Amino acid sequence: MSGRRAARKKAARPLALTRVTTALAPLTEKLAPVTRKLAPYARKLKPVYPRKGRVGWRRWVPSWRQWIGAVLTSIGLSGVFLVIAYAATDIPDNLNSYATQQDNVYFWSDGTPMARTGWVQRQAMPLKDIPVQVRWAVLAAENESFYTDPGISVRGITRALYRTVGEGDTQGGSTITQQYVKNVYLTQNQTVSRKLTEAMIALKLDNRMSKDKILEGYLNTSWFGRGTYGIQRASQAYYGKDVSQLNASEAAFLASLLKGAGLYDPTLSKANHHRAVERWSWILDRMVKIGKLSPAERAKYRTFPEPLKQNPLYDTGKQSDYLVELASQYAKKAAHLSDKQFDLGGYQIYTTFDRKREDALTDAVTKARKQVGRNHAALAKTAHYGAASVADDGRILAVYGGPDHRTQGYNESNAATVPAGSAFLPFVYAAGLEHGVHRVRGGPATPVTPESVYDGNDAVPVTTPEGPYWDRSGRKVSAHNDGNKSYGQITLGQALARSVNTPFMQLGMDTGLTQVRQTAEAAGLLPSSMGSQVPALSLGNSTPSAIRMASGYATFAADGMHTEPYSVRRITRNGATVALNTPEARRAVGSTVAGQVTEALTESFRLAHPNAASASAQVAGKAGTTQDDTASWYVGTAASVSTAVVVYRMDLTKSLQPLPLKGLDGTAADPVPYGIWSNALRPLG
Repeated sequence: MSGRRAARKKAARPLALTRVTTALAPLTEKLAPVTRKLAPYARKLKPVYPRKGRVGWRRWVPSWRQWIGAVLTSIGLSGVFLVIAYAATDIPDNLNSYATQQDNVYFWSDGTPMARTGWVQRQAMPLKDIPVQVRWAVLAAENESFYTDPGISVRGITRALYRTVGEGDTQGGSTITQQYVKNVYLTQNQTVSRKLTEAMIALKLDNRMSKDKILEGYLNTSWFGRGTYGIQRASQAYYGKDVSQLNASEAAFLASLLKGAGLYDPTLSKANHHRAVERWSWILDRMVKIGKLSPAERAKYRTFPEPLKQNPLYDTGKQSDYLVELASQYAKKAAHLSDKQFDLGGYQIYTTFDRKREDALTDAVTKARKQVGRNHAALAKTAHYGAASVADDGRILAVYGGPDHRTQGYNESNAATVPAGSAFLPFVYAAGLEHGVHRVRGGPATPVTPESVYDGNDAVPVTTPEGPYWDRSGRKVSAHNDGNKSYGQITLGQALARSVNTPFMQLGMDTGLTQVRQTAEAAGLLPSSMGSQVPALSLGNSTPSAIRMASGYATFAADGMHTEPYSVRRITRNGATVALNTPEARRAVGSTVAGQVTEALTESFRLAHPNAASASAQVAGKAGTTQDDTASWYVGTAASVSTAVVVYRMDLTKSLQPLPLKGLDGTAADPVPYGIWSNALRPLG
């Protein structure tokens, strides 16, 4: 068997050779005359050693004809190789993901930068928005012949190849076009093959793309240190301003960083500072030499433009990260952006967060945390403080999410984990005023007013049109007031002002728990946070977040119009506006009802804190406690801004189950939630 296979292989070889010879026959015939003419010369070039007529070592040295032939052949083969390489090299369709990725920048409500996110700090800028002097500072430093060269530098490539191959070193020898190609299409590996590919793509790109577009791409993708890519982020990182505000001196320093930020960032070492000053001065002189900076203007720049000590866009990892988390979630939802789109970056997110209110709220909670830590060291380890301020038009102005996002990603302002307790009573009151009560099952609704009287005594059994309400264990359900205090017959308005629980559990049953639930949801509470539809619903078994409680009270301050809370007011991407679905106000409760609720809440605030604000101040609010002592609230409105503060205990290492406060929330005379609330809004009114 093996013998037959070998025989077949031997037979196949001449057969294949015959086919190739036959196919090349026409070409061979055409080249025959040329071959005959070149044959004598080829015979002369053929090395014959030792050479006749020579003695010693000269017998082994090629003739001058052979030397010329070898040189011409090498040039010809090199030319053929380059032509083939040029033809075979295509400009890649896809850019490096790192070259297209940008960061997202978040701004306070006043337009100042708040934070940035993303793997890279980059924001693409159109060339028209980059000053001419900034462009020429870079060109003077890196490639002054950029607008006239073919996209490559033969001398630079030769030098770079020599250094790479001959000495194992990596020497730059690239034009800006080549550097751009390396940035966006290739890797940073210093190899001969990569350099040759870079040169071929650069030649093609120079023929297909305008010089301005290449320069724009280069300025937006180059590394400047401090985690920044692109001239815009570099300008912000080193000078705290946009690239459009740079002068020639500052631009010259940024251009020096292109040679190696680790060597030229002057804040890193004295040696760096010395190198940076020398190169900065050299770049300015080069700009004068090539006619892009007048000697008179150069004379203005004798003092090195010291950059900022650190990047002002650096993420603190503290409170701002909670704000970023809220804003990014809202931005993606409202602008219909996928995670992949958003993570590519380039978005400028203008939030609703008010810097002054945020600082005041954070300071108030921080002081309270420290005080509780001194008084209740053991309990303070599991203490949590959620807080949020929401304007009556839905703007989230401030939140307190936790002590440090780096150690606790759990956002306390947005957590729906603890019951609202008696802070929920205004929603029951609003439902009764809006829809009336049903004394008879299926009968018509009877109107309810703030003057309607209910039993305010402790332990009053809850009734239905058919009689007492029995729970599943067969016991009559009754409500309890704080401290088991009885108030006798009391109007609903006074019951809310004094936070008397028992009338509202009965009012909820008379109005209908479905109506209570719908009213609370219309005012801003999320359906997912609503408690079981049992009598305890009226006493706050729901678990809204601080943001949602503030939003609900803001509805009453807005004459019954509710606007869903939002944290982003505008989004742009590289200067272009991104379509954003912003919430619109809708009617939640009637204007009269909202006014009656606000009036009762104003009275509640006056009774509890008679000297806290002037008589003319528009301040309303009430405390909220729970029967199981797991949460303590204060929610109130001042100057059309509603703020909710909740204090609770929870061991996040074990579960999300609330723990008893055990006095962590202060005393009746000095409650911690109210202290935070009033300090954050000081002066009230």
